[in-house]
This record gives sequence, C-alpha cells and structure tokens, in this order.
Amino acid sequence: MLALLLVGGLLAAVIAVVLLTLTGGTTTELPGLPKPDPFTEYALTIVRVITETGSVVTVGGLLFAAFLVPPQKSGTLDVGGYGALRMAGWGAAVWFLGALLSTPLTAADAVGTSVFDVLRSDVLLNLVGTLEQAKAWLFTAGFALVVLVGTRIALSWGWTAALFAIAVVGIAPVAVTGHSSSGGQHDVATNSLLFHLVAAAVWVGGLIALLAHGRRRAEHLGLAASRFSRVALVCWVVMALSGVVNALVRLPLGDLLTSGYGLLVLAKLVLLLALGVFGYFQRERGVRAVVEHGSRGALVRLAGVEVLVMLVTIGVAAALARTPPPEGASVQPGRTELQLGYPLDEPPTALRLVFDWRFDLVFGTAALVMAALYLRGFLRLRKRGITWPAGRLVAWLAGCFVILFATSSGFGRYSPAMFSVHMETHMMLSMLAPVLLVLGAPVTLAMRALPPAGRDNPPGPREWLLAAVHSPVSRLLTNPIVALVLFVGSFYGLYLSGLFDSAVEEHWAHLVMNAHFLVVGYVFYWPVIGVDPAPRRLPHLGRLGLVFASMPFHAFFGVILMSTQTVVGQRFYQSLGLPWNTDLAADQRLGGGIAWASGEIPLLLVLIALLVQWSRSDDREARRSDRRVDDGDSDELDAYNAMLRQMADKRQ
Repeated sequence: MLALLLVGGLLAAVIAVVLLTLTGGTTTELPGLPKPDPFTEYALTIVRVITETGSVVTVGGLLFAAFLVPPQKSGTLDVGGYGALRMAGWGAAVWFLGALLSTPLTAADAVGTSVFDVLRSDVLLNLVGTLEQAKAWLFTAGFALVVLVGTRIALSWGWTAALFAIAVVGIAPVAVTGHSSSGGQHDVATNSLLFHLVAAAVWVGGLIALLAHGRRRAEHLGLAASRFSRVALVCWVVMALSGVVNALVRLPLGDLLTSGYGLLVLAKLVLLLALGVFGYFQRERGVRAVVEHGSRGALVRLAGVEVLVMLVTIGVAAALARTPPPEGASVQPGRTELQLGYPLDEPPTALRLVFDWRFDLVFGTAALVMAALYLRGFLRLRKRGITWPAGRLVAWLAGCFVILFATSSGFGRYSPAMFSVHMETHMMLSMLAPVLLVLGAPVTLAMRALPPAGRDNPPGPREWLLAAVHSPVSRLLTNPIVALVLFVGSFYGLYLSGLFDSAVEEHWAHLVMNAHFLVVGYVFYWPVIGVDPAPRRLPHLGRLGLVFASMPFHAFFGVILMSTQTVVGQRFYQSLGLPWNTDLAADQRLGGGIAWASGEIPLLLVLIALLVQWSRSDDREARRSDRRVDDGDSDELDAYNAMLRQMADKRQ
C-alpha cells in the first residue's frame, strides 16, 4: 500500500509540474512584483500535491475507522479500525509537514521572491500576517497537528469520530482563500469548492483506507465495502455538481478550449468521469464479489487502479490551483461585487427582501437535505403503519424553510452589506429556526425510522446517533449554564468585542457565524422545549427559569446597540460605498431595535409552549394517578390510609 501511494504521489507531482509548464500557469506575473524563481514555483506545486495526498489519507483513515468498520462492544476500536487510525496518523504527519512547508513557499510565491529570502523569522511573520493564503496554510498545519496528536492517543470510537470532524474542518482554510475567494461571484465559487474538496477527500481517502484494509485481510471487508460504495456514489455526485458550478463561475464556456485553465478543467472532468466508471464496476463486481463470495481479488485490483487515477486527479487539481483563470474571462467586477461576490445596485425594500433570491449553496443545500431526510423518515414510519404527529412535521419543515429563507432570499443577499439586515438574519437563525427544528423532534423520528443493528451486529446510523446524543460533548453543551452563556454571550462576544469588525469582510466568516447561530440556538432550546431525549432532562421549573434568565440579556443587548456611538463594522460598510446606506449609525440603531423586538417574540412563544407542555404533563400524571387508584395500586393512597390508621390507633 505504501508503494502504491509513493508511486501515485510521485506520478501526481510529475503530472502537476508538466501540466503547469505546458499551460504556462507558472509564468503569470503580478503587476509591480518580480517573478519568483523556478525552484519556489515548482516546489510549491510538488509540496501541494504531497500535502493534499496526506490530507485525503488522514480523512479517509478516520472515516474508515469511525464509520466503515465496527468497534468492539466496549467502544474501543477493533483491529481494522486501529489499523486505519494509524494510517490516518501517518497521513496527518505528512499533511502537517506539507502545510508547514507550504506557508513560506506560498508567501514567497505571492511576493515574487525566492523561498530562501523569506525564511528569516521577521520577514516570514510579517508576510504570514499579511497574506491570507499563507495564513490559511498555517491554520491547516494547526488542524493537522491536532489530528496527528489525537491519532496517537485515541483508541475509542467517539474520539475517532471527533478527529474525523476536525480533519474535515482542516480542509476549509486553504479552500476559502484561493482563486475562488476573489473576484465576482466568489461566494458561489468558494461554497462549491468547499463541497468539492470535502467530497474528494472522503472519496479518495476512504478508498485508500478500504484498499489497505483489503490487503491486510482484516475482518468486515464486505461490510466496509458496501458502506463505502454508498458513500462513494454520493461523493461522486457532489464532486461532479460542485465542480461544474465552480468551473462555470470562474470560466465562460467560450474559454474552455482556448485557455490553459480551461484545458485543465477538461482534463479533470475526463478523470472524474473515468472515476465514475471505475466506481460503477467496483460496485457491480468488486463489492458484490466480497459481499456474496468473500473474494477480495476483484475489489483490490479495481481499487488499486482507481486510487492511481484519483492521485493523478490530485495532480491535475494542484496544477489547476496554481493556474489563474484567463484574463478577461468575465466583466471586471465593481467594488461591491469584489467585496461581496455580487452587485447590490438597489436599496432593500420589502419586496426585494422577500423575492430577490440568491441561493446559498451551503445553508440552502443543508436546508433542502434536512427536509428531504426528515420526509424520508416520516414516510418510512407511515409505510410501517406508525403514526407521527403532523405538528412535528410542520415544525421541522418550517424550520428548514426559515434557514433557506434567511440565507437565500433577499435577507441573505443584503445581510453582508447592511447591519440591520444582518441582525434580522441572525435573529431568524438563532431564535426562530432552532425553536422550530427542536419542536420537530428529529432524534426521536430517527430512532423510530432507522432499524436497530441488533445485539451481535455491527452498530449502524441509529447507534451512532444515540452515541452522539449521550456523548460528553452533548452533556457539556446541554449544561444549563453552558447553554445560557453560549446563547446569550454570543451576542456580546461577537458584536461588542471587535470580533465582528475583523470578520465581517470575509465570506468564510459569515458561513461560520451562521453555523454558530444555528448550533448555539439549537443547543439552548433542545433541553428547554425539545421532545427529543437529551443528556440532561431539566424539570419544568428549571426550563422556565432558563428562559426567564435569557430574556433580559437580549433586551440589554438591543439597548446597547441603539445607544452606543461606535458603529460596528464601520470600516467594512464604508468600503462598500453603497449610496443608499450612508447613515451607518441609524442602520445600527435599527439593528438594535430588531434585536430587542424580534428577540423577545420567540422567547415568549417558547414560554407559552413550556406552559402548555407543563400543563399536559400534569394532566398525564393525574390520569396515571387516577388509574392507579381505580386499580387499587396507588402508593400515595396507601400511604394516606396508613397515616389515618396510625392517628386512629393513637387516639385509642
């Protein structure tokens, strides 16, 4: 397996260098800057190939150890999972070293000098602090180091799953600071590239881990192959769709055959189609042979060839990343479009906020997928004759629509440009959508719709979900004090500490903020009004107390925003130069009023829902008590009669 990776990695590096030379990608010079020396240019390409190979091996090994092969009954990794974890550790070491080397190489390439000239500590630190791409590589090295250390000490399934999530997040920093993060429509380009890179890492890395598992002749190969087959199909579809979207954003169809960038896009498309063919034959022959007959030969042969094609694809992708799109590929964007990714020529009106849509690839897709999965579970229960409350279905679908509406309608379009609209989006994502999602009881639906694995069978999605609900992380986040601090403190920590001023101009920061709003809101409302089982079940009085405790803080926050003389995000909003948004202080006061008013309404609705739940709980308890009395099996009634007998005996 090591020999295959070495040969494939070397082949990918050679292909990347050759393609980069043929297309002239290394000859692109920035105005006013000298051209870096050839060693720096080619070294950066080769190191990037090696680094990306290490990252996919890491992601794939952790995916395999956590979800494709079962752990022992105690939760400790089995032999197959442990081997995949160790493979991920070696991949993380390569990923970490490659990211470290990429930092000075990227800095030298950006300023047009030799890498040896920037290795002095003072020069390198200044460049890293200035250049986003070099800084991104440094953050990537940090994620890789955390994963590397984790793979050396983790032995349980839970920590392996956590390391997998960290590794996936570690792919993002470089993706959001490359070619796709600049120019017009960079929001769509960046979002599509995130999907593309994550799907590629899961697919390529998972196949490498599967091949290594087959060559070790370890157990559960049939289970791992069938599970990975389903994952690979989804990854191929995601890669194809996101790749097409990213290419169309960066390159008009007319330049597809007339530019080096377009030729590289075509080469990558051809390789992707070839991988789809390999995946089809692997499912039809290799996986079937393993599952039905226990034969490993066909799977290993097909997977080996597919891994080589995937590594060649990584080489083409590395050359594509080093090649800028052709000049004149699109109309020169204006100042607002350069900042946001799209123009904003008209002021916001009620109609534009509602009907002027721009689909958000991340949160819009997430909302649609969440709705589809819930409907699938609902229909599965109906097919089995199990009833599910219609109110929960309506609540969940409404919550998904709120996410879609807040991020893809005119609110999502104007949110990055105006503080008041941003605050409306914040309120919808943190105060309204989580309430509706929690009322939908998704965990309870999944527990009923997903089949149990059985006592002696490997755990599946139902068991993974149950383990996540009762994990130490869930117990920590649902602690009333922690949930309250995260829910309320996010307002003050984000907007009044200067953090928002530093992050507002970055597209990736808006993605992180929106995700944070949703997660923190869900974590707060889950133990408060949720029907789902939670690690901590609060009494009704405790739930009411938690809601009452949060209400004043939202009001105070709105008052602070309306009364402060400091404009949050002032430098960025002024740089947009929007002629219809010149009074930034007035816009902030409007945002403060929105935070005050819209923040209290959902809390009042939650309060009403809690009182209704409390009342219904008392009614159910009263009915149970009455049934026990009617059956002559009431402990309270027996205790009361015993007390009366004792009093009567004392009088005698």
